[in-house]
Amino acid sequence: MSISQVVNKIKPSATLSITSKVKSLVSEGVSVIGFSAGEPDFDTPENIKLAAIESLRSGFTKYTPTSGIMDLKEAICGKLSKENNISYTPQQVIVSCGAKQAIYNCLLALCNDGDEVLIPSPYWVSYPEQVVLARGVSVFINSSDENDFKITKSDVERNITNKTKVLIINSPCNPTGSVYTKEELYEIVHVAIDAGLYVISDEIYEKIIYDGEKHFSPASFGKEFFEKLITVNGFSKTYSMTGWRIGYAVGPADIIKAATLIQDHSTSGPNSFTQKAAITALRGDEKAITDMVAEFDKRRRYIVERLNNIDGITCMLPKGAFYVFPNVSALYGRDICGQTTANSVDLSNLILDKARTAVVPGECFGSDHHVRLSYATSMENIREGMDRLEKLLSQGVSFEG
Repeated sequence: MSISQVVNKIKPSATLSITSKVKSLVSEGVSVIGFSAGEPDFDTPENIKLAAIESLRSGFTKYTPTSGIMDLKEAICGKLSKENNISYTPQQVIVSCGAKQAIYNCLLALCNDGDEVLIPSPYWVSYPEQVVLARGVSVFINSSDENDFKITKSDVERNITNKTKVLIINSPCNPTGSVYTKEELYEIVHVAIDAGLYVISDEIYEKIIYDGEKHFSPASFGKEFFEKLITVNGFSKTYSMTGWRIGYAVGPADIIKAATLIQDHSTSGPNSFTQKAAITALRGDEKAITDMVAEFDKRRRYIVERLNNIDGITCMLPKGAFYVFPNVSALYGRDICGQTTANSVDLSNLILDKARTAVVPGECFGSDHHVRLSYATSMENIREGMDRLEKLLSQGVSFEG
């Protein structure tokens, strides 16, 4: 039996595979500092957990409507109206098993064979693979450290063809931590919409933002934007609910209806009691979020300072999310503990083997000059990890442990 051509084109998730390797090493008693996982190390707030427990105790454990329960869709509409200045009806909302599924549903709903999807690079690892599954073609728009990893309206204009169907925009961005200003977003999205494209705005890191920066939803920029925008968000990052698998998309009613039809025949409705917990998350106190972001800010500044003090590494200070994306290309070709590396995969493997520290190769995100580190881990782990990196890369000393 042969596997389908589409599946054979898909690359495994590097972030998940590295995290799995780290967990395997740890289970064998190896001391590994992990900077690979894209999930907060904070617990889910207590009020959210209690809402789920109450839902279980009350027997709310059956199937729900495919697109989510009405109470949650109304809570999502209320949140978007209050915080993002976007007005939706529950019929324009689909609740899915995470924001990842919401994006995938929408790509399947929009793409025909050969349709092109514009993706700013560096990008989240799953965007291009989901485009493959939707039988589309990814067109990458490159950015670099020099422009804070941001694309411009001119970059979008140059890459639009008669096959282009969708632009994906992600701010704050994984893996770079870049945050677009209102003006920058307006210009980029306006060009796309003028060309007749749909725009998927991935806003999952919306509230994890620093230095007085502000988040803006492109769908709020005007009627012409609203009618072509699909806004995606979720609960995994903001509320530390990664394992709960709950996210949503809002947009034009016909697209949401199509996405719901797709979900009808894949997962059906999302987890019942998780939806009740999500309502509490949206309507509850946000002190836990504020405290988490304040702690992330401390870690962000510390890890960037430490990385920039290592010869051969330069690192931009991210404005959002909880990742740093340092340029490590100056280390390629150097003798490090008797080995040389030629790319981000080689270097990441060397760091894991010799420093027992896990980073993710930038190649997975579209930039082989970089690696990604998540600072969603304790300050103690960050200090230890930076000590190990410094000893390995600056002194050629491997970690014995």
